Amino acid sequence: MDEQSILVEELVKKYGDFTALDHISFDVREGEVFGLLGPNGAGKTTTIKIMTGLTLPTSGKVLVSNIDVTKKPNEVKKKIGWISADVIVDDDLTAWENLELQAKLEGLKEWKERAKQLLDYFGIFEFKDRQLGKFSTGMRKKVEISMALLHSPEIVFMDEPTIGLDVSTRKSLWDIIRKINKDFGVTVLLTTHYMEEADMLCERIAIINKGKIVAIGSPEELKSKYGGDVIEVQFYGSVDYKIFEKYGQVIAKENSIRIKVGNAEDVLVSMLKDLSQFRVKSLRIEKASLDTAFLNLTGSTIEEGDFDARKFYAMLRRSRK
Repeated sequence: MDEQSILVEELVKKYGDFTALDHISFDVREGEVFGLLGPNGAGKTTTIKIMTGLTLPTSGKVLVSNIDVTKKPNEVKKKIGWISADVIVDDDLTAWENLELQAKLEGLKEWKERAKQLLDYFGIFEFKDRQLGKFSTGMRKKVEISMALLHSPEIVFMDEPTIGLDVSTRKSLWDIIRKINKDFGVTVLLTTHYMEEADMLCERIAIINKGKIVAIGSPEELKSKYGGDVIEVQFYGSVDYKIFEKYGQVIAKENSIRIKVGNAEDVLVSMLKDLSQFRVKSLRIEKASLDTAFLNLTGSTIEEGDFDARKFYAMLRRSRK
């Protein structure tokens, strides 16, 4: 049986009459990259705040590295690192000075060798005395990750770490996330609004909606169970779409239909016979995707969050003092 880095059981959080989290349960296995996805306001931020010891639940249990976060939040904070959507570094300081500041905040006395190892690992030690304001976004991210790993955490929370990055830098950061997960053995809990990112990086994903966990599984399991293919047909002129309802859910628009099916290949031959009686302009098949699964489970597309990462990180820093 896999060891658990995080265990959440029957977690409830209420704000007056509003229930932000409604008896959610999931676990994050040691050494995995786990995704927590949901629309804005679904409960992701509240869940993370509880897991990192920044707010208390109304009821339920949360264990982080086998420590009850409600009883020993400061012990939990020693076990976790934080990487956010924003690059949370001081541009007026050098890379080394940023690491030194982080060491002071963490209460680390023997930190210099670890800092050198991390900067060497990311290939930026030779730039340690350069101001961060002169670094590229990718290099600054490497410094931020070094800061998050300085105290050798067991678990790293990554909140939408690639927002605002160009495609090349984003994919480079994906490689870094894979490497630190493998080479440092850290467990990663990732939130992201890029479905491709979750699909590429996460071994398992929990989807939260309206305070409830609506699905948990590997990307392939979620796509297979909740995604399905979509067949889109455009016509010359109007068409009675009811003839196509036998294949799946039909969404009709003017002169076009979208049919949600399990596997397009299973119905396509029969459907083409029905289509032969109409003037078809185009036919397109969208294969099952995590985006489709997310849409089917939540009724909405995922968007960039309004989570204030800098404010959250400042709270986390203050709580460690």
